[in-house]
Amino acid sequence: MEITAELVKTLRNKTDAGMMDCKKALKETGGDLEAAVAYLRQKGLAVASKRADRTTSEGAVWASIAPDQKSGLLLEVNCETDFVAKTPAFVELGARLTEHLAAVALESVEELLTQPCPHQAGLTVSDYLNEVIAKTGEAIRIRHFARFQGDLVTAYIHHGGKIGVMIELSGGGSAPEALAAAKDLAMQVAATAPVAVGREEISPELIAKEKAIYEAAAKESGKPDKIIEKMVIGRVEKFFKEVCLVEQPFVKNSDITVTQFLKEVGASLGSKDLRVKRFTRFQVGA
Repeated sequence: MEITAELVKTLRNKTDAGMMDCKKALKETGGDLEAAVAYLRQKGLAVASKRADRTTSEGAVWASIAPDQKSGLLLEVNCETDFVAKTPAFVELGARLTEHLAAVALESVEELLTQPCPHQAGLTVSDYLNEVIAKTGEAIRIRHFARFQGDLVTAYIHHGGKIGVMIELSGGGSAPEALAAAKDLAMQVAATAPVAVGREEISPELIAKEKAIYEAAAKESGKPDKIIEKMVIGRVEKFFKEVCLVEQPFVKNSDITVTQFLKEVGASLGSKDLRVKRFTRFQVGA
């Protein structure tokens, strides 16, 4: 059977695979369109299997926030190189998966992979992922996603998709001032990488580890135990101010803390108790 340009184009439209891959698939299957689709899908599985152990330290983060700002989603997908992270196939993969996840209530990547592909009937998300792997020739992994639902949710994508932050505020509703504050704090989380909202969220194990480091360093100074104890307490307090979002200096005005900033915004809203309920920060390669 003659492999016409029209047949190649039909297969390309059906699978979104490269022209040369489509032409080869049709030759291998004697021009049988459905067999060629299966051939390309099998090629995707083969490439995925071959690349499974490769390091995926590049990629991008996507966000989707509902129009009412009451819910949101953050997704990270990884690949091997920054070149592939910028290709249309990879960017489309992330965008389609983000849109799908925002519309369905899923809890894990494993669950997502078994879902019907949102734009190709008869395929699963796993099949779609393998098609993109075949097209790019790189290992691609859906690393993780997070979903928030609450009083006010917003997100910020930084550095060309390399860092993504989603944050939830309570107490301010959907007031423009509250939304602006949430966006400012999402940018702050992207820039400063705090590990918790407040010190009560820091694990006792991490605090004990930090104290041990400070005590060991202080003892080398040869100072008395009482002085060492004060030095350690001071250093732990500094640690809290570095890693707890609400204790950090506000990035747009370092004369006040984030807590003070929230109080100011709350006052402008009629003495509302504006609080950061939670945040999540995804960084590609971290």
